[in-house]
Order: sequence, then C-alpha cells, then structure tokens
Amino acid sequence: MENLRFSVDVDAPAQHVWNVMLDLDSYRVWTGAFHEGSTYEGGWNEGDEIRFLGPNDDGTASGLFGTIVESRPHEFVSIRYLGDIENDVENREGPAVGLHESYSFSETDGVTTLVVELEVPDEWAEDMRGMWSEAIVTIKQLAERPRSTKS
Repeated sequence: MENLRFSVDVDAPAQHVWNVMLDLDSYRVWTGAFHEGSTYEGGWNEGDEIRFLGPNDDGTASGLFGTIVESRPHEFVSIRYLGDIENDVENREGPAVGLHESYSFSETDGVTTLVVELEVPDEWAEDMRGMWSEAIVTIKQLAERPRSTKS
C-alpha cells in the first residue's frame, strides 16, 4: 500500500476551488486525466454514497464506489472506498475496499492550497501518480480562468 500526496496553490478562493473540483460539469473536465468521459453519481455530503465512473467501449461503466466519511464544505472531504465497479457490477472485494482519499482546501489571502491524499495498492501507484499530477494542474487551470458573469 502506498500513500500519495499532491498539492497545488490556486489563485482563487477556497469556495471556488471546491466548486471547480466537485461540481459535475468541471469534474468531468479535470477527470479526463483518469479516463475520458469520467463522471460521478451521488453527493459530497457526509454519509452520501458516491460512484466514480468511466465509460467502457461496450456501453457499460467501470470505476470505484464509496461513502463520504467527512465533509466540511470549502475545507475538507474524505472518501472511504467500498469496492470497485466493473462493467456496471459492484464488487465489494478486492484492492479498493477500505482505501481512503481526501481533499483539503485551505485559503490564505485569496490563494487556496489544494491537497489531495490517497491510499493506493502498490500496483496502482505509478499510474495514479501520473494521472493525479495531470489532474491537479487541470483543476488549478480551471479555477484560475477568468470568471465570466452570466446574464
């Protein structure tokens, strides 16, 4: 088991970085680093179940599912994985069961430090390092884009 940690400073308020990371539309953009077409089902509130899914060529989905263990809006969210999903079928056994992942957002003078921490099986570590390194840069870029006013 490996513990991975990624951090980036984002020139935007914590609430905005939280929204960019967790709102479904922008989530679909930055998670392209993991799998094009990634999405989630569920919510980010404490106790919510959540499914992280990517499409397969045959129209089914694969990914991970878990529970939100702790959620403090614009500050911290923690996920405990309950298993994986392969071709739309949940599997509550295997390497994902019991793994944790968390996102911390701390703001100082309008700059938010985003920290992502996760446990991964050794065989996933190299891939996750590459994917999260790309994903966290994309979150920063999305959050620092000029915000347009909607009319």
